[in-house]
Amino acid sequence: MSSLEKILELISSYVWGWPLIILLFGTHLFLTIRTGFIQRYIFYAIKLSFKREDTEQGDISHFGALTTALAATIGTGNIVGVSTAISLGGPGAVLWMWFTGIFGIATKYSEALLSVKYRIRAEDGSYAGGPMYVLDRGLNMRWLGMLFAVLTAIAAFGIGNMVQANSIAEMTLNNFGVSKYVTGVILGILTFLVIIGGVKSIARVCEGLIPFMAVFYVLGCITIITLNYEKLPGAISIILKGAFSPLAAVGGFTGSVLKDTIRYGIARGLFSNESGLGSAPIVAAAAKTEEPVKQALVSSTGTFWDTVIICLITGVTVVSSGDWMLGKSGTELTISSFSHIKIIGPLVLNVGLLTFVFSTIIGWSYYGEKAAEYIFGSKIKMYYRILWVAFVFLGSILSLPVVWTFADIANGLMAIPNLISLLLLSNIVVLETNRYFSQPVR
Repeated sequence: MSSLEKILELISSYVWGWPLIILLFGTHLFLTIRTGFIQRYIFYAIKLSFKREDTEQGDISHFGALTTALAATIGTGNIVGVSTAISLGGPGAVLWMWFTGIFGIATKYSEALLSVKYRIRAEDGSYAGGPMYVLDRGLNMRWLGMLFAVLTAIAAFGIGNMVQANSIAEMTLNNFGVSKYVTGVILGILTFLVIIGGVKSIARVCEGLIPFMAVFYVLGCITIITLNYEKLPGAISIILKGAFSPLAAVGGFTGSVLKDTIRYGIARGLFSNESGLGSAPIVAAAAKTEEPVKQALVSSTGTFWDTVIICLITGVTVVSSGDWMLGKSGTELTISSFSHIKIIGPLVLNVGLLTFVFSTIIGWSYYGEKAAEYIFGSKIKMYYRILWVAFVFLGSILSLPVVWTFADIANGLMAIPNLISLLLLSNIVVLETNRYFSQPVR
């Protein structure tokens, strides 16, 4: 098992190495230019997020699709992932992570647009879409759509299910002394109650849970930063300076070279907001809309909230603590950084992790289900949901370093077929965008 883990870690380091980082970030830049800097409509897109389109075709509202996507996207990557980037690449990694959010908005917009445009009405009347349908119907590459679906299903059970359940079980055991078996049973029941009703049930829960957990976490971090206000100017300064020049070793910090700062900042940013990975467009296709651009704009705000806001807030909180100089790992750095402000810090961290992780489980359940539906047909749905709950329990009681690494590889490989569709169909994105914004009334 130890040898297998080392092999998988080596493969993962290649998958999430410079080639994929350059491909993803390059696609962000390419689509930003092709769409005429679609990011300039971000506040209009936020306004659209709250608009109901109940008379149009689809399963859930714009807001329901957005919050379900955010449920899967906002997770441990927004907290522990940020600390990991800082511990490996220094404070400057925060700015590069932020850049992935800014430019990733264009990619999230483009993949959602194509997903809605090429979605289908399934046998049971529900809507289905995502990169697999874009590759199939838009490019006549069913084999590549099938590959994407298989990779998504694998990644879902790993990153979206078992490792998330394990994180909650470990946290409740260490902080409250609750048995992993008890946590597994409770988590399994809660998950079952949410996902048994399909995307409409998931969306209803996410519409209430996501705004609460995001606001609670952001306000909590702002409180910590405010109480630590004298260190804020220095933290911002070192983030800006560290993004463009290597830091010398300080204290327990081993120092970094500029390429590590850029690599870890971009990699963790991409991993956190999932722009270009092809997961979020799957739920965008379920939105009640007859206008692909509208839902694309709404979906693009997910990257804005996830990375531009939440990851940045986390990064400033961690850097201002000064603990990044002590040579601590991502998890250790997270805990120590939030522990500086007694009671409030640990409360924000624990509640944030608990809600973020649970939301990821229910959000990714829909991604995996739709991938399985593409492969096996709509009859697989109920069997899939039962299997999903069983794996939530297993994830709670097992230690899963190998599963995490394997799922991490699948998650990264998902991006390749998705990026192929985005690059080859970028003309469609441009045409749809120009058509929509040329209209006098939107």
